[in-house]
Amino acid sequence: MPHNGTDIAAPTVAVVYHSGFGHTSTLADAVAAGAGDAGADVTVIHVETMTEHDFDVLDNVDAMIFGSPTYMGNVSAGFQAFAEKTGRRCMEGRWRDKVAAGFTNSGAKSGDKLATLNSLAIFAAQHHMHWVNLGLGAGWNSSASSEHDLNRLGFWLGAAAATDVDAGPDQVHPADVQTCHHLGHRVALVTRQLNIGRTFSPAASAPAAWWAPAR
Repeated sequence: MPHNGTDIAAPTVAVVYHSGFGHTSTLADAVAAGAGDAGADVTVIHVETMTEHDFDVLDNVDAMIFGSPTYMGNVSAGFQAFAEKTGRRCMEGRWRDKVAAGFTNSGAKSGDKLATLNSLAIFAAQHHMHWVNLGLGAGWNSSASSEHDLNRLGFWLGAAAATDVDAGPDQVHPADVQTCHHLGHRVALVTRQLNIGRTFSPAASAPAAWWAPAR
């Protein structure tokens, strides 16, 4: 009988984020909703209130979607503090071969958000995770398009939002919210696909010994 994945458990996804003024929290909720709509079992974790139990959750999920506001051209201090707490897990490879993705928000349309997404992707790479891109073409880039398009700011590495600095969390642009919903949905589907593939070919538990002497 063909393997269609119906016997594979729902992927487990954690949305792990920092938010200073609530805008990134709004996006995190959208990411979580998108993953849930794709059938994932979702946990949302704000890094400033993390417990040891939350770290145990991260050790056991299939995928993590990282979120941070862009402050001064990089991730926030709150997110960086979380990242630095994972050093031992990084050395031990506890998150190896998990799926990862990222999202960010800043006040400016660009705001050097790409630097933040790069930081999140590098953080995932240091943990030997598999990064999932946004999977959308650029919106709002022609005379026939509008600011209400998905990916209206034209990012590919992850989801990016721009929110006026004097706007409340409920005023995050609807297109940015939907773009983050798309990211969560995409990560859940990719994670399920990877889990199905692993039933046929389990992921390697250690890197190849490329340094071994020739015989």
